[in-house]
Amino acid sequence: MRTTWDFAGTRALIAGAGGIGATVARALAEAYADVVVLDVDKDRLDETAQDGVTGIAADLTSAGACRAAVDEAVQLLGGLDVFVHAVGVNDRRPVLQTPDEVWERLLAVNLNSAFWLGRAAGAVMVPRGYGRIVYLSSVSGLLAHRDHAPYAATKGGVNQLMRVMAREWAADGVTVNAVAPGYTETDLTRGYLARPGVRDSLEALVPAGRLGRPEDLTGPVLFLASAESGFVTGQVLYADGGRTLV
Repeated sequence: MRTTWDFAGTRALIAGAGGIGATVARALAEAYADVVVLDVDKDRLDETAQDGVTGIAADLTSAGACRAAVDEAVQLLGGLDVFVHAVGVNDRRPVLQTPDEVWERLLAVNLNSAFWLGRAAGAVMVPRGYGRIVYLSSVSGLLAHRDHAPYAATKGGVNQLMRVMAREWAADGVTVNAVAPGYTETDLTRGYLARPGVRDSLEALVPAGRLGRPEDLTGPVLFLASAESGFVTGQVLYADGGRTLV
């Protein structure tokens, strides 16, 4: 994958070394940024770090661990210009069959980490007067998909968290935005997409006629992470092949 963006001298932190996070990290590194990635999975970190990205193993489900991980990344990078939150898990069940522990796990991973890591990143960026924060949200933050209650709630929460951060930090030169993919082929969705009929039914809902790929997200994320996007803040950019049109 190649990019025309130039992020030379940019210090970027990516939370999440899964499909989208790893792809964004590699794209930023290819565009000459200095990149650190956070993830609890050391195997995923090792795989991503092979592409010139530094990995930090971190449990992102506690406030203290999130703060410590950002502090360590800032030390390694010598500062922080860009933070991308690409952390997410899902568990597809009807509301009446969703146990408390599933709700609590999705809240901890998807939403709590978004607040704790974003707050820690903002604490570095706001005093400096510059920063770019990008959250990976989802069309599920807008659309009411069946069997997605905890996931949809967390992604809707991420969108509103992003807006409040954007309003509070706009005068400080820190922009906060979100990119909301439609169904994208990653480790998170691969098992579900392999079920009989699922892929065809989902593709039929997308005007573009296909599901997303992690590479489809790099352009939107890199734009919002760039200096050129300085007057764009508090926005959700839907990268969904037109899914939210129907």
